[in-house]
Amino acid sequence: MLTEPKKLTETWVKVLDQTKCIGCHACTTACKSENDVPLGVTRTYVKAVEVGVFPHVRRNFQVTRCNQCANPPCVAACPTGAMYQRDDGIVDFDKSICIGCKACMAACPYDAIFINPDDHSAEKCNFCAHRLEVGLEPACVVVCPTEAIMIGRLEDPTAAATKLIHRSSVSVRSPEKGTRPKLYYKGAHQATLDPIAARRPDGDTYMWSEIQRGANVEVSGHPSNFHDPNLSAEAKLAYDVAHSAPWGWKVSLYTWTKGIAAGAYLVPLLLALLGRLPWSSPVVRFVGPITSLVFLGITGILLIVDLKHPERFHLIFLKGRLQSWLVRGAWGLMLFGGVVTLDLVAAIFRARTLEEVLAVPGIPLACLAALYTAFLFAQAKARDLWQNPLLPPHLVLQALLLGSAITLFGVAAANPLHVAYLDRIVSALAAINLLMVIGEATITHPTAKAHLASYEMTRGRFRWYFVAGLILNVIAILTPVVGMDLGVAALICILPLEHAFVQAGQAVPLA
Repeated sequence: MLTEPKKLTETWVKVLDQTKCIGCHACTTACKSENDVPLGVTRTYVKAVEVGVFPHVRRNFQVTRCNQCANPPCVAACPTGAMYQRDDGIVDFDKSICIGCKACMAACPYDAIFINPDDHSAEKCNFCAHRLEVGLEPACVVVCPTEAIMIGRLEDPTAAATKLIHRSSVSVRSPEKGTRPKLYYKGAHQATLDPIAARRPDGDTYMWSEIQRGANVEVSGHPSNFHDPNLSAEAKLAYDVAHSAPWGWKVSLYTWTKGIAAGAYLVPLLLALLGRLPWSSPVVRFVGPITSLVFLGITGILLIVDLKHPERFHLIFLKGRLQSWLVRGAWGLMLFGGVVTLDLVAAIFRARTLEEVLAVPGIPLACLAALYTAFLFAQAKARDLWQNPLLPPHLVLQALLLGSAITLFGVAAANPLHVAYLDRIVSALAAINLLMVIGEATITHPTAKAHLASYEMTRGRFRWYFVAGLILNVIAILTPVVGMDLGVAALICILPLEHAFVQAGQAVPLA
């Protein structure tokens, strides 16, 4: 979700004239020197793509960096304001309040943000704002031997960059994202602007470097066995820089533990309201709330441990910006945990009326705890697979399935008479979940990036997680037949499916 663009007093723009770029990497070197960028990460680099078939081949370059968006999704996603937009339009960062949540990385459609390995804070090109403030041009502009990099204020008609924008044919990257980039390309080939237009080399090396691979690495280009009907040119990457996926297994696991926390409280409560379980049942009064609090605590630990600056997690509450769904979710989880705690206290003291009253805020807060991740993922404008309007109800469905499985085991121990209909509830929810998963995987995806992410999830790097989840999901459907012992599959099947979904969404290159 993008917000209204900030009203700027002036607008800095940058033009990269790729008809002049010779691929010398002087801008990369100057940027590293000026900003003390460590090895292994870059604020800017030069991508090379070879287009054509021998002997008619041409090497095309693209200088890749932050696009200084007028409507920056990284700013909207940042929970503490560490990533912010100045009055002159430059998107800058404040490392002193960065918690290292990587939400800005997930939100950036251009893979321009990284975590500095030395100070563990988010960083990117900031237009060399410290040089502009003293009347100097950015380091990359100064060192470019062919003057392929130009800057200027959009309001200044005499600036070379402004003249070129107004009088020449220029392009921007991913205009469909609605970010309104202020980084313009002149003469850039589409095979360089589109991050999956060129295929990866068949071997393990680029022109002069190894191709970085790994579980948490976005490998550039598209796989040789992935067919994209939109590709019209024969293009192959000659040099590119791999990027790390922002969120790893901890985020995949947290979506599962959070679903259990929400469902374990929600399902017994709904069954009690519908008259299927008595309010006096220990499953309603104790098993549900205690299980919910335990997994809510695990969820909180996972979220904090995943931060690059876990000691700063309190800034989510002290400096939290409600524009960010990470902040909204944190407050929602805290309120939900408070209601569940009060409900447990009421159960201990046998305050039946208070238990029933707490159900009024408890039900919507449990649903919010289950589904808010869908809106957090939606703020990750870079990840097309996650831009799914069915994701919120699907997460609620998963929470209900997980909660039904927990309730089934609790009821089996407390009152076996209720098992007969609970295992049918588990089976029905598992069947609906399977249909939704298959539908989401097989539906025609609206963008090539979403199509590639779906390929990586179902047939690519994460297929074994996906297949394992499907098998467990089928077993969960058969719970009334195979018995409650195998009904644990309903509790486990969501985990590999969620991991495949979360990781595949980040497996598509964006730069």
